Amino acid sequence: MIRLRAMLAALLAIGLSGCIVAAPPPPLPALLASAEATPKPPVTILVSIDGFRADYMARGVTPRLAALAAAGVTAPMAPSFPSKTFPNHWTLVTGEVPDRHGIVANKMEDPARPGETFTMASDDPFWWNAASPIWVDAEKAGIRTATMFWPGANVAWGGTRAADWPHAITGGTRPEDWQQFNQVVSGEQRVNAVLDWLRRPAAIRPKFVTLYFDTVDTAGHLYGPDDARTNAAIADVDARIGMLVDGLKALRQPANLVIVADHGMAATSSDRVVALDKLADPKLYRVVESGPYASFEPTEGNDAALAKALLRPHDHMQCWPKAEIPARFHYGANRRVPPWLCLAETGWLIQPTAPTAPFTGGNHGYDNAAPEMAALFLAHGPAFARGRTLPGFANVDVEPLLRDLLGMPLDPEVDGTDAPFKPILIPVEER
Repeated sequence: MIRLRAMLAALLAIGLSGCIVAAPPPPLPALLASAEATPKPPVTILVSIDGFRADYMARGVTPRLAALAAAGVTAPMAPSFPSKTFPNHWTLVTGEVPDRHGIVANKMEDPARPGETFTMASDDPFWWNAASPIWVDAEKAGIRTATMFWPGANVAWGGTRAADWPHAITGGTRPEDWQQFNQVVSGEQRVNAVLDWLRRPAAIRPKFVTLYFDTVDTAGHLYGPDDARTNAAIADVDARIGMLVDGLKALRQPANLVIVADHGMAATSSDRVVALDKLADPKLYRVVESGPYASFEPTEGNDAALAKALLRPHDHMQCWPKAEIPARFHYGANRRVPPWLCLAETGWLIQPTAPTAPFTGGNHGYDNAAPEMAALFLAHGPAFARGRTLPGFANVDVEPLLRDLLGMPLDPEVDGTDAPFKPILIPVEER
């Protein structure tokens, strides 16, 4: 019996020893909680709400944006001319005016490529290579980037198109992660994609992200800036911004948010149209673009006749040869700007012929100093002071601000400066 008891005690001791050695690891949720508790460096997120006029914030339908503004920095921001989507999105990420970075319109031509037309679907680097966007410079500096839509982000910047196969691109740089724009991807899906990127391990987590919403611009065009359906689109995007903020909080991911628009929106109507064929014989010109402004090529041998027709005084419209476009527009030196530009009074449209049916809606592309064209700027995060309003500034200054946030040296060759943000940027050591 004594021997049996000794054997049982020995076996029990061995069993206990085995239990101690083979103790299971902490459960996965505990490991994840420990990882999330580790402080993360702030990520910089550039958000564009296309067509979000600066004064939309005063409509009482944007509680999440209002909360960010109360704890951050706001300002009315002037777009570059022309106040169109692609020129201004490229300005925001290059720091250069359209006349320098080469995306001078949503639709344009280039004498170097006769017979070709740039549209908002063009991704040939030829059109884009004049100025590098910030994600290219960041990637070259070892800063990982990701773009959830941004005009031009799908372009292999610096690459070249193959001569024998027009869809093949050689070389070039893109963000490490990027998505081809697709309008049917919902705002919720776009935000979730960004949050998924930020869930990654540190080694492959982006430090600079862009996010783009187009629905406010679409509603503004269809219904006009003052329509209830436009307000509904504004409110919906505000909710998506809230979803982003809540997601960042859940991830314990600090972020410097820079929320911008490319331009504002003005109400338009069939009652406010300048019909070009009533002012000049259509045989004298070929229209490149029309709308809030119109650009022209004179037909062969008709330069003088077109100049005579366009330079006469016109109600609700002013015209210039490209060499005489007012200097404040910083526009007209680029070879892609057509020989003639006519600019409509804000709220008026320039069309080839008079409308055949009544319409209302909204548009942009007007004088970039017009109040209706002023764009949203809102910044929030550990790098920014709280509850501040800045004087208005030009959107060329956003790219230098992004460089400050990413710890990149400023590019002295761009048109913008970080000077407007000096009063509201918190020193790195104090963040």
